[in-house]
Amino acid sequence: MDHKSIVHSNEIKTEIQTGKPIVALESTVLTHGLPIPQNLKLARDMESAVREEGATPATIGFLDGYLHIGMNDAELEKLSNAKEPYKVGPRDFASVITNEACGGTTVAGTMLACKHANLKVFATGGIGGVHRDAPFDISADLQALASIPMIVVCAGAKAILDLPATLEYLETMSVPVVGYGTDEFPAFYSRKSGLDVSVRLDTPQAIVDFARAHWDAGLHSAVLVTNPVPETESISKSEMEPYIEQANREAREQGIHGKALTPFLLPRISELTGGKSMRANLALLLNNARLAAQIAKVYYRSET
Repeated sequence: MDHKSIVHSNEIKTEIQTGKPIVALESTVLTHGLPIPQNLKLARDMESAVREEGATPATIGFLDGYLHIGMNDAELEKLSNAKEPYKVGPRDFASVITNEACGGTTVAGTMLACKHANLKVFATGGIGGVHRDAPFDISADLQALASIPMIVVCAGAKAILDLPATLEYLETMSVPVVGYGTDEFPAFYSRKSGLDVSVRLDTPQAIVDFARAHWDAGLHSAVLVTNPVPETESISKSEMEPYIEQANREAREQGIHGKALTPFLLPRISELTGGKSMRANLALLLNNARLAAQIAKVYYRSET
């Protein structure tokens, strides 16, 4: 990628030069996940959560065709209020750059940006994966996890997906799935899915040690850290499943698929649950940002 198209914020430039802990944050949750003005509030809250744990947030996204690694408050506000922003995965970088457009980076798009910026710790909500009833509809997030060595903190895969198939893909691509304080793969809104993780680790130090051992073994995939949604906001899988099935059925009836599917499903599920799923989503995002900051402090300390 032409580095003339990349803009580092002054704060991130300084933190990189001094080896301070940095946590990357994606931006499709701002551009496609929440309505205005809740999206901007979430962006600020996530950055605050990272700072409270002693790390520096680097929200990543596109403004006027430039990939921003870290944004100031005015830039966050501009992206949060952008009209018809792109949803930017790796294949969309060239389109956004040549059209001088604004856009929020997906998990895969953010990971590609982190590769260029040499950032090693990233917090998101839930990863994409294999879609239900469409086994060939596989998120680019999985390919990024298979090929970009970094620590990615999430609350599992989005519950709207085929979770067993998603875990099978990750296993095939040698992506370790770490359960943070759990032996069970979290299901986004739910703490339990009935599916196993590949390894349980209970501290940020253990996660960093594991990641280094993974890469030292010659592997180049990410280490996926799954962090269950806080218990106070968790919704049982049995309660969520009928809502997810209804939303998926409505999407099929309306011919909604591909990149438009997730932005349709998440708000529709929030409507069906009376906002309960949205509260869980916000809680897990902040929870993941805090854990990622704790991991980043350990990771960057061991680098110096």
